[in-house]
Amino acid sequence: MEKRVWMICTTHMFVEVYLYIQVAIIPVVVREFGLGLFEASLIATVPSIAGLLMNIPSGFLADRLSTNQLLFTSMIIEGVAALVVSQTNSFWMLVIGVSFMKAGSPIYHVAGLSQISRIVKPQQLSRSVGVHNAMGSLGSTAGLISLTIFLLTTGWRWTYLAWSFPILVWGIILLISSQLKLKQIRVRADPSQKKLSQLRFVLSPALLIFLAVIGIREIGATGFSTFTTTYFVNVRNLSDTTSSLIFAIGPAMGIIGSLLGGYLAERHGANKALSWVILSCSLLLGGLSLMTSVYLLALFYLVYAFVNNALWSPMNTILARITPESDRGLGYSFYFFTEGLMDSFSPTLAASVIVLSSVWGIFPFTLSLFIVSLIVLQFLPRFERREIGNVVSEHVSK
Repeated sequence: MEKRVWMICTTHMFVEVYLYIQVAIIPVVVREFGLGLFEASLIATVPSIAGLLMNIPSGFLADRLSTNQLLFTSMIIEGVAALVVSQTNSFWMLVIGVSFMKAGSPIYHVAGLSQISRIVKPQQLSRSVGVHNAMGSLGSTAGLISLTIFLLTTGWRWTYLAWSFPILVWGIILLISSQLKLKQIRVRADPSQKKLSQLRFVLSPALLIFLAVIGIREIGATGFSTFTTTYFVNVRNLSDTTSSLIFAIGPAMGIIGSLLGGYLAERHGANKALSWVILSCSLLLGGLSLMTSVYLLALFYLVYAFVNNALWSPMNTILARITPESDRGLGYSFYFFTEGLMDSFSPTLAASVIVLSSVWGIFPFTLSLFIVSLIVLQFLPRFERREIGNVVSEHVSK
């Protein structure tokens, strides 16, 4: 891959360092700050709302600023917010700090992914996105492993402090680098034709069905990941350190899983690959819910994490194919807005399910949503084929 693609992927690694830390420390902060389950869910809900609100301006900025400026901005926001979190003794300051970190994520993702989709050749897109997501999993793994180490030594706050400095340094490197001084490609066209293009392609039936699949699945996946460590600690009686360690190895499995997703999407098609992944995740979650042995519990969770991370490549490949190149930044904004919207209320919804039943209730909650998303996905191919054909024919005519 090109050097500039590797720089984007490395930025993704730093963006995802803190991705799972805030949910991994939920059992710890519950005891430290004397919280209830609904209060604890705010550490996932409020940051998700912040990320959601940033998706719209991120799409606007992606078409007006260069890639290195946007990636620099995301790194500075994340690094400074991490410094604030590392020094706080207030739960609400923790929530505010994590919210700022989450707000920086859409700035990166809209700019980074839309630029990758333009830099690489179409036949190499799935593979490149697979590497991109593998680097994100590497960052998540590194963050969680460092959390496990600091929980055993100096405390969870040091995780935020230790990573803030390399993140800030990388942001400066991005700003001064000439490799990413690129602006998003905008196709000049008649305003009426441009408006028609956006209506036909950006808000096409294919995109709407795709967003429905993503949204439904995301509710279940986010609800499960938010309370995974809570399930390990409260139901399976694992220690904070053991549950954090198991949780940390999950993203490590995602490194290989992301590459697998790129291979499957490239070899068998993105739609088939995505269907297989969602179905496999459903079966693995069903098995995980029945495990009582810590070893089998860890095994099923790690295989689930491996397969679950394979979905990002086919998802991004589908999105790139059903949105026109000239408005791909806008397409990614819709994509991440949908994810952020579902992420914003999923933890509270999952907490309600747990309160009404038990922590184990998170499994039927997640499974039912996975199955519904899989059913909706089956309606996508006929629209995807038609829209791809339209995009290709319009591109050729120009």
